[in-house]
Amino acid sequence: MMNRKRVGIVIFDDVEVLDYCGPYEVFSVTRINSEKRREEPSPFEVVLIAEHEQPIVTTGGMRVLPDTTYTLCPPLDILLVPGGWGTRREMHNPAMLNFVNAQAAQVETLTSVCTGALVLGNAGLLDGLRATTHWRSLDWMQELFPNVTVDSTLQVVEQGYVLTSAGISAGIDMALIVVKNYCGEDVARATARHMEYPYPESTVRRVPLAAKE
Repeated sequence: MMNRKRVGIVIFDDVEVLDYCGPYEVFSVTRINSEKRREEPSPFEVVLIAEHEQPIVTTGGMRVLPDTTYTLCPPLDILLVPGGWGTRREMHNPAMLNFVNAQAAQVETLTSVCTGALVLGNAGLLDGLRATTHWRSLDWMQELFPNVTVDSTLQVVEQGYVLTSAGISAGIDMALIVVKNYCGEDVARATARHMEYPYPESTVRRVPLAAKE
């Protein structure tokens, strides 16, 4: 049994539900031995982190209680920043940017889903890297961050310890790749099978980019 890794997922008002719930599901259902699913815990401990202790309200109205706050957050191994309409505000929120920057200097793996990449970009954490985001925000991301090579072809872009993913459901693919990196491909495939989700054989975008509107 590997030492458990603590995954911190940042949540905020108007976060996209599947952006954080998809990876949460992946990390929480992972098992080193799938035959002992009921007896053994996941090798990942997942915590939801918010700026304040109050419930946050997601896109669609789901109310969620965070496990901890920026100031009380325990040490993390993996940080995940999801997207959603709230990132338009959070990418300019000093508390969010300070927290992400501080964690980025300590974690083993830094990840984003969808427009969570805009938060990482505004924190200066993607400069000189390739990265991706939701298809609707690709051009906007390139305009905002000229020092980032915005990739429109891949579902998940891995650059060293930084992984960014395309929109919403792509966070599941990204999380499965993180599981593979820590636990091996067999465990990642077993996790996808348990979820009845197709294992990402390729990181190429599954859904072609829509025509510009």
